[in-house]
Amino acid sequence: MEAGRNRYGVGEDQVTPRCQTEIEVTHGVGLHARPSVTFTRLAKSFPCSIEIEVNGNNIWLNGKSIVKIMGARIRRGSLLRIRAEGTQAEEAITALKALVARDFDEGIKHGRTA
Repeated sequence: MEAGRNRYGVGEDQVTPRCQTEIEVTHGVGLHARPSVTFTRLAKSFPCSIEIEVNGNNIWLNGKSIVKIMGARIRRGSLLRIRAEGTQAEEAITALKALVARDFDEGIKHGRTA
């Protein structure tokens, strides 16, 4: 192994960006089907890893997995911790927190306007 590099070939002096935030779910029914799809679709648009923890249970779930998100049965009033690591981690956290705060854009009408 080359001096100054770890087993992944990354320089030891290079820091992988990591970010984390917390937000309460205020959406009326929590992360049911549509909000879960909206959340995971946005998460997948970022190249970093994204994980969530619900109500401090210390179990981190893949934030890009619709199965994991829906399976967590996240209800209104749940406290989400969202963390991201890698390229665009800070942008991902900002966007996902804003999405949760906007109640997953459920109030926005989709489609064409006349």
